[in-house]
Parts: sequence; structure tokens; C-alpha cells
Amino acid sequence: MSEHHRFQLSDIKELLKTVKELEIKTKGLVDGVVSGSYKSKIRGRGIEFSEVREYSMGDDIRRIDWNVTARTKKLHVKEFVEERDLYVYVLFDYSASNEFGFQKSKKSLGSEVAASIIFSAMKNNDNIGLGIFTDKLERFVPAKKGRKHSLKLLRELIVHEPESKQTDINNSLSQIHNILKQHCVIFVISDYISSSFLKPLKFLRNRHDIILVNLSDIREIEIPNIGYVMLEDMETGEQTMVNTSDESFQRDFQKNVQNESDKVSKEIRNLKVEMIGVSEKEPFELTLRKFFNRRMRYR
Repeated sequence: MSEHHRFQLSDIKELLKTVKELEIKTKGLVDGVVSGSYKSKIRGRGIEFSEVREYSMGDDIRRIDWNVTARTKKLHVKEFVEERDLYVYVLFDYSASNEFGFQKSKKSLGSEVAASIIFSAMKNNDNIGLGIFTDKLERFVPAKKGRKHSLKLLRELIVHEPESKQTDINNSLSQIHNILKQHCVIFVISDYISSSFLKPLKFLRNRHDIILVNLSDIREIEIPNIGYVMLEDMETGEQTMVNTSDESFQRDFQKNVQNESDKVSKEIRNLKVEMIGVSEKEPFELTLRKFFNRRMRYR
């Protein structure tokens, strides 16, 4: 939806109602489990040590961690985050596959996660920005501080109408890499049903703190035994008739899903990028809390 789209009065009232509902729903989480964990990992005082990573060409040699370098036989440098200049970005995949969901769409679940991150950043006086992508970066809002700006980001999440149904994380992350020059904390929210995106992710990883939020739904893993059904790819529209009562189909389906999931997870781990799995199986605020607490233990 264009920034200059003219809303009817009823549309504006409905939009304000939706923003308020989302704010109320996530505010309690932010005041409780999410924000405290977020603050412990993301925030600090003055210049805060963040992590150790492998040396990249152009890094300041004064930041080399000689203890880790000696242990690993590879050059490693210390990463620092300056508290007053911390920038946080939420990148959200709006492709058609995220409209899928058994009880709640992945997009709806992802919106709640995004809202919690936005309000956590706002509460801690961080700069927070937003990127919405499909097969390209469709909307980008530079990071700023404040409640008014945070509510603007929520509005963008609600009113944005994707221009494409397709996903191209590779292209979208490449565009983000060209935009964000200073160190940022970047949450990428997607179901990661896309072709390989490792190359731009590696480039981003060298400059930013990347956290991947993987949205999934139970029906993408387990198909109920209900006989013949027509399955449709939400991004391409391609349809296939399958027999869900066929044991070999069920076995092959679950095997393929698991193999693809394992492949992506292994590739992500090899890049030393962390991924959070979010689904309806567990309240997302507990998932985020576990993740932040785990990061604290290994800092």
C-alpha cells in the first residue's frame, strides 16, 4: 500500500484499533520476560563487549583477541557495541508462504514477534528500524528513537501490501547490506522457504549482529490423514494432488521436510549465525527469553 494512499475514516479507525490491540498484546510481554532478556544481551553501559568473531580484512588490529587467536590458530577480533548509538532493525518476510497457518498465520505470529522487538527497543531507548521484503526489499524505514516512530513501524507492519508473492532472501539481504553501513543488531523474520542466501548473510555477519527468527507451522511438518487433497504452492500457485492416506507419501514428505530443515540449520551454524525457531508449539515470548538467556551464558 502506498504511503500516499488515502484512507477512509472507517479504515483509519480500524487501523488505530489494530495498532492498539497489537501494542496492548505485546506490551505485557515487553514489560516482563522479553524486554528484560533483550536488555541483558543487547544493552550495556558505555562501550560494551559483544562477542568475538573471525578477523576480516580491514578490521582494526588493536581489537585482535590474542587468547582466542592462540587457541583456534585463526585471527579473531573483539566486537563492541556503543550503547548510545545502538541501532536495531527488524527485517520481515512478507512473501505469500507466510500467509499459511493452521491456527494462526506465520505472518500474524511474526508480527507479534516484530512488535515485541520494536517495543523492547523503544523501552530501552534504542534506535529501531524496519525492512519489509519479498523477492526484493519493498519497504525500508531508517532507525529512530521514540514511541511515535515505533507506532509508525507498527502501522507499516499492518498496512503494507506486498508487491510480490515470491521470496528472494538472497536479493533482499544484499540490498540491506548496501544500505546499512554502521554496526546494527538485525532480526530477520522469515520461514526461510527460499533459495540459498548464504553469501549476503556472510557479508552481513561480518559487520552486524544477525539473529534469524524462523517461523514454522505444524501443518508444514505433519499433514493429517484425510485422503486425497490438492496442495497449492502459495508463492507460485502450482497445484499437486496427493493422497495423504498413503504411508509412503507421509514418510517421504516428513523425510524431505526434515532433510531440508537440517541442511539449512547446518549452513547457518557454519556461518556462526544464530537462529530462533518460533511456532505455535510454544509461546514466542518464552522462546525469545530462552534464546537471550542462552546468549548471556555464552558471552
